[in-house]
Amino acid sequence: MIPLTLAEIAELTGAELVGADPGARVTGPVEFDSRRAAPGGLFVAFPGEKVDGHDYAGVAVAAGAVAVLGSRPVQGVPMLVVGDPLVALGRLARAVRDRLPRLTVIGITGSSGKTTTKDLIAQTLPQLGAVVAPAGSFNNELGLPYTVLKATEDTRYLVLEMGARGAGHINYLCDIARPDIGVVVNVGVAHLGEFGSVEHIAAAKSELVTSLAADGLAVLNADDARVRSMSERAPGRVVLAGEAADADVRAEGVVLDERGRASYQLVVGGERASVRLGVAGRHQVGNTLLAAAVASSLGMAVPDVAAALSGLGTVSSRRMEVFDRADGVTVIDDSYNANPSSTASALHALAEMGRAGRTIAVLGYMAELGEYERAGHAEVGRLAAELGVDLLVVVGDQAAPIGAGAETVVNWGGKAVLVNDQDAAVAILRDELRSGDVVLVKGSRYRTWQVADALRETPEAQA
Repeated sequence: MIPLTLAEIAELTGAELVGADPGARVTGPVEFDSRRAAPGGLFVAFPGEKVDGHDYAGVAVAAGAVAVLGSRPVQGVPMLVVGDPLVALGRLARAVRDRLPRLTVIGITGSSGKTTTKDLIAQTLPQLGAVVAPAGSFNNELGLPYTVLKATEDTRYLVLEMGARGAGHINYLCDIARPDIGVVVNVGVAHLGEFGSVEHIAAAKSELVTSLAADGLAVLNADDARVRSMSERAPGRVVLAGEAADADVRAEGVVLDERGRASYQLVVGGERASVRLGVAGRHQVGNTLLAAAVASSLGMAVPDVAAALSGLGTVSSRRMEVFDRADGVTVIDDSYNANPSSTASALHALAEMGRAGRTIAVLGYMAELGEYERAGHAEVGRLAAELGVDLLVVVGDQAAPIGAGAETVVNWGGKAVLVNDQDAAVAILRDELRSGDVVLVKGSRYRTWQVADALRETPEAQA
């Protein structure tokens, strides 16, 4: 964070100083985990039913934190006391962002793929200047301001992911970060149970576009009709990225290798350059085109953009991570989260990578689909069967419609097995797996990742 005195922080957040020196300066990081508190930093204490940050205020100060931002005084600890530490954190982040006029903020949202796209953009831009971006999905009212506060005077690009579970959420995040560039990946059915309709989801995602200033840039997925239509609401310039013939930044001649990695011709205006991706999945083409649109709009030469894209890898864990075991089995760990759209993309990648052998999909429950829950799971199962998945291991009764959907596909040559938990799924895999198999593991944070970890840890994997 940029250096600020406690008096300045108090003014910016509306805090009352209790037992603190107004002239003391915060020069280190802002943290809400006392284990990460560092000399010169600021510790934010959030109240909670199970864990209360105020109980660790003394630990943070002992580690070198200058003061603690919290909702009540703590004896012997220099405090900035506010009514709501989360709101105060957002105010502080907005103030820091306003004090960095040379900073370009890039916001990314979408129903799926936004974390990967955020990572791709963050990896593409360093040759233009210093980049700050979160690891993983720090995309809510805590994670976003926390990330903003990582920016300093040396930071040139701040790449932020923006999630939403209701109307107004992205507006709130945009008010903190004030993005200069807004990137919309797609509109799908993730969180449909909370939004009620795909139209409501689209409206929420469009808040990123409408929040832009007149001199801002909206980078939109040309291949998603709902996203493309957001161009009508953009206050400033729009760049369409995709495989559509009229896209400003597009891919031509896409081909996949045996590992599901795409190569294509990147076309920006009248210029072309060859791209060969190192990340698996055809859906990564669209994600990388969005990154290319951002980079080229910021002045990166097209050959340099293509070279940067060709050198990209996965950053955030459990998102299309591919590893080979010593016994010849290939595993796709995409277990961080799941919805019908992202699962469909992963299944297509599995089919491409498994053309020479057997394909096995271990799929768990997809959460927050509301009334679409049963249909969404069945749809995924049908797709798995249509793609010719040889073995479909469905984890948990809530996910059972996946198997039922697969079994409706006439002449499907594979089989579906429903198991109670991850241990049962691992037991089946240990009996079934043989050299040449490709296994996909995916689910909605319901410990399906334990299956992927077991596949890493078996004697066969470590041999």
